[in-house]
Parts: sequence; structure tokens; C-alpha cells
Amino acid sequence: MKFTQATLDKIEAILNEAEYVLRYERGNFQSGYCILEQKKVVVLNKFLQLEGRISTLIDLVPQLQVNPDEFSPEVRRTYNDVLERHAVIQAEQAENQK
Repeated sequence: MKFTQATLDKIEAILNEAEYVLRYERGNFQSGYCILEQKKVVVLNKFLQLEGRISTLIDLVPQLQVNPDEFSPEVRRTYNDVLERHAVIQAEQAENQK
């Protein structure tokens, strides 16, 4: 997965089709984001660079309450790519902790 604006747009489309509102705002977020689950709002630190935004969304998307069956085929493919990338990152982190 490349860190480009097109990739960010595709990941943002996941949130859009899952009916989450994505906002970029100032805040004191430990992880770079905040999820307001009851209101389906995700707030990302607006000072994150492109790579940071994509990495943060890759960490965040698997935590959301979504139904991938309701996604368009393209968004479902992106969603599966994000889940796969997240799993790889988790495995790498677990390996590094050994």
C-alpha cells in the first residue's frame, strides 16, 4: 500500500460508506485520533502528514463497527487491503517484541 493522496482518498471512502464522519482537527490525541462511536465521528489530528494520516487510518479502520457487505466492490477491496495491511503491521510488531 503506497502512501499517496489516492490511497488516503480510498481509505476515507471506507469511512464515508460506513456512514462515519471524518474530521481533521486540532487536539491532544495520544494515538493521533479519537473515535466517538455513538455519533459515528472519527477525529484525526490535522497536523499529521499524509503518511501519518494513512497509518493512523490503517490502525483505526479495523476498530470500527462496519458491515463490509454494504460496501461497494471497490471500497470492499480497499477495506480488505487495509485489514490485511493492519494484520501485517501487528505481526511485525509482535515479532519485534520477542
